[in-house]
Amino acid sequence: MSANPEPVRPTTTGLPGRTPAQIRADIEAQRRDLGNSVEVLRTRVAELTDWRRQVREHRSQLIVGAAVVGFAVGGLMALRRRR
Repeated sequence: MSANPEPVRPTTTGLPGRTPAQIRADIEAQRRDLGNSVEVLRTRVAELTDWRRQVREHRSQLIVGAAVVGFAVGGLMALRRRR
């Protein structure tokens, strides 16, 4: 292991000396891939931010959490009332 590792060079899709048609084809392929990635990301964000779906899927955890918070708040109110 060396103290100064060589920087990692990004890989390229094509080879040097490509024709303009090959470059255009690579750009179009990357544009399609990027479009697909963005669509997948949008779908995932929509799923994660859909609070109604989250409530449906995690109903029991929410009920337990609400009960714990309710007991904690009730206990704190009871302690304050004693003073």
